[in-house]
Amino acid sequence: MPRIVFLMPLAVFLVVAIYFAAGLKRDPAVLPSVLIDQPTPQFSLSPIEDYDEGFSTLDLAGQVSLINIFGSWCVACQVEHPLLMKIKEEGGPPIYGVNWNDKPGAGTAWLQRFGDPYERVGDDADGRVAIEFGVSGAPETFVVDKNGRIRYKHTGPISTADWRDLFEPMIKELENEHQDSASDVVSDSSSS
Repeated sequence: MPRIVFLMPLAVFLVVAIYFAAGLKRDPAVLPSVLIDQPTPQFSLSPIEDYDEGFSTLDLAGQVSLINIFGSWCVACQVEHPLLMKIKEEGGPPIYGVNWNDKPGAGTAWLQRFGDPYERVGDDADGRVAIEFGVSGAPETFVVDKNGRIRYKHTGPISTADWRDLFEPMIKELENEHQDSASDVVSDSSSS
């Protein structure tokens, strides 16, 4: 019995050490999302100030696209923004913006200052849509396939290496996939 008493702290230490070692191997930028391979939440956002069109789920139909959550208050969004501009200039997939928790006019002023890489921008001043997407901070970017399913969530600014090594190959693969039969049925019945 005395021997077991001496081995108990060692056993506890080993269990705790293994737990923390496993945690150190995880990438903190990769946050699991319950929305992966799920349909995009249904939403319709009004336009930001001085813009004519907002952004809704319907804008995503039939194309691989990106949804980028940003705010004028977000320093990391400024870091990411030149890459988003480059993606647009090089003919990348359409990028849709969700201006999250911003004061009226702040998103517009920010885009006028740094450039506008977005097809459309919706105003999510109350954060309702961000909550539906499970956003934990800005920027966050979602890859949405042709069928309106979320295929990937990236937390934090996208780097050039992220774009080249992760996003571009994924987007090419998704663009080559055929739409599933359920969306084909929807498009067939709407054309009748």
